[in-house]
Amino acid sequence: MSSPMSDWMTALAILGLALITVLTRSFFMIPKREVPMPDWAKQGLRYAPLAALAAVVLPQIVMTQDGQLLHTWRDARLYAAAVGTAYFFWKRGILGTILSGTAVMLALRIGLGW
Repeated sequence: MSSPMSDWMTALAILGLALITVLTRSFFMIPKREVPMPDWAKQGLRYAPLAALAAVVLPQIVMTQDGQLLHTWRDARLYAAAVGTAYFFWKRGILGTILSGTAVMLALRIGLGW
């Protein structure tokens, strides 16, 4: 069975996507001087990384593989996230947060079969 896209079309698509990525990511680096921005926009951009992280991580914690909300408390992800969050607020360390959450996740998945 042949692919609907030929090799040159695939290469052109990859090149086009790379160009678009470079242009959009370098938008703020192209000008010689800082782009003037209103204070409300600067304030909003401070929270953008946290909002993006929450948008990626939260669904992974509270949803099943088929896109439904969890229907049980017996899920290792909930406890791992709670332990990781508690560790972060206690010690403020990223590595310890990752290790503590991962340890709880592995203990519950391997030890209890969750």
